[in-house]
Amino acid sequence: MKNNTINKKEIEKFSRIAEEWWNPKGKFKPLHKFNPIRISYIKDNIMGSFKLKNKKKPLEKVKILDIGCGGGLLSEPMCRLGADVTGIDASEKNINVAKLHAKKNNLDIKYFCASPEKFKSNVKFDVVLNMEIVEHVEDINFFLKSCVKLLRKNGIMFVATLNKTLKSYVFAIIGAEYILRWLPIGTHEWEKFVRPEDLVDKLNKIGLRLDTLDGMKFNLMRDNWTLSEDKSINYIGKFIKN
Repeated sequence: MKNNTINKKEIEKFSRIAEEWWNPKGKFKPLHKFNPIRISYIKDNIMGSFKLKNKKKPLEKVKILDIGCGGGLLSEPMCRLGADVTGIDASEKNINVAKLHAKKNNLDIKYFCASPEKFKSNVKFDVVLNMEIVEHVEDINFFLKSCVKLLRKNGIMFVATLNKTLKSYVFAIIGAEYILRWLPIGTHEWEKFVRPEDLVDKLNKIGLRLDTLDGMKFNLMRDNWTLSEDKSINYIGKFIKN
């Protein structure tokens, strides 16, 4: 039985560019553009599910675990929305960047260098974020199982990743990495992309049911991301723990 989900090659790849996390024009520029749609999707779905009404701090007291948090691009907005945020990442460089940036901005976020199977927590989380991470791990089944253990009953897990289609290969790898140079070459491996039906099946087997599944599409003219019915490249799902 495997007891490790860390892909060393992937960790090294992101560690090398860790200092770029908070540069909106740097190597993580696509994630900065991606962030507004991710934040509103997560916020609206949490508020709807948990029937939260506080407009100033809409996610107040919601315990969120951001897995593969990188430099904190999603952890920080969640904290600003009032959530009690914990971020974990297997790259020590990423965690150091995240800690420093949170400190500079007076944000109380707990960051740990860990993968989910090695992360020891006394609490179960209301929400687990798995955003653009499942395509970078070593053993997706063991990874997801480890994440589910950290989620409370009726808690929500959000998973965003890339579909395994010819279109995703053309756009996410050839287009984004080789032609537009939005991402460093080698950021993605098409073999690691996951079809939505496969993801739903894997999560069903470990006690999570699908609540909503949406595509995400980039509009070149408007230079922004929107939700879409087209799941052929990027998609995001909301799953509830039974």
